[in-house]
Amino acid sequence: MKKIMIILGLLTLVLQATVMLTPAEEIVIDGAAKDLVVEGDMIYIGTDKGKMQGYSIQSKTLQKEVRFPDIKDFMGDTISTRVSSLDTREGRFVMLTDSGIGGYVNVWMHEDNKTTQLLSHEDKKAIVKIRMIDKNHILFGYLGNEAALYDIATKKELYRVQLAPSKFSDFALNTDRTQAAFGCESGVITVIDVQSGKVIKVLSGINKDNTYKVDFKHGMVSGAGQDRRGAIYDVATGKGDFVKGSFLIYATGLSPSAKKVAFAIDEQNDIAVYKTSTKSKLYLLKGQKSTLNAIVFIDEDTIVSASDDDTVMVWKLKQK
Repeated sequence: MKKIMIILGLLTLVLQATVMLTPAEEIVIDGAAKDLVVEGDMIYIGTDKGKMQGYSIQSKTLQKEVRFPDIKDFMGDTISTRVSSLDTREGRFVMLTDSGIGGYVNVWMHEDNKTTQLLSHEDKKAIVKIRMIDKNHILFGYLGNEAALYDIATKKELYRVQLAPSKFSDFALNTDRTQAAFGCESGVITVIDVQSGKVIKVLSGINKDNTYKVDFKHGMVSGAGQDRRGAIYDVATGKGDFVKGSFLIYATGLSPSAKKVAFAIDEQNDIAVYKTSTKSKLYLLKGQKSTLNAIVFIDEDTIVSASDDDTVMVWKLKQK
């Protein structure tokens, strides 16, 4: 009986330690969110209605919008293009859109209210994700799991390297944008030096299947796995561990200090936030409407999340 009481007491402590939260704010966008980045007070979202929209976190109002023309699909029907990836540095934006031709993409630059095209379907680039290293350079993640550094001024790739034979899934930059972690269909995560493309570390052994999303903060990498494992790696040592979800884990995010990590944890699209060092569950965020595709920590106690719908959610881990 004494042992049973002790076990029940421990279970009670665990349940008490996990705080359930609902969104503090919701921002309704035009279309379903495909990518999301945060800069200062602004959330920039790419949508499936051919728009990049920038919303103020404080006022929840639309502050900036860039629109792209419709395209023809493979059947010849007119459809909206997707803004599937985007980033911004120093007032300059880069955006990736579907071309509707051969699986190739368009890459655009927007600055001073003017949009120019950097790449078109004629360049035959099967790029999946883009992020800016600085104002003049973009890191590309190719479908074939290649990394390339693109110079905006010359419109040329400074390098292009094959990282693994498996199909690309996602990549994330570290805080100072000197390194990038690339996830792929095999579950292996490859960390590279951004300026040279040289492989720094190969992280493996945790995810045994596709790593849908990765994040990279303060020397730690997290991976959202198809095998229902949320991976957590220390890049310096190459060692990792995981938390177990009850469904495919589609998204992940690390706090700026990497002391907290978040994963889409179940079929209800709930987000679980863990203490990275102990893997103890701190918060369960409930209210996401559909499959998650972005979890971003604004600071240690504020999260922005987006899913395949028209609502971006803001979560406050510390309640007033």
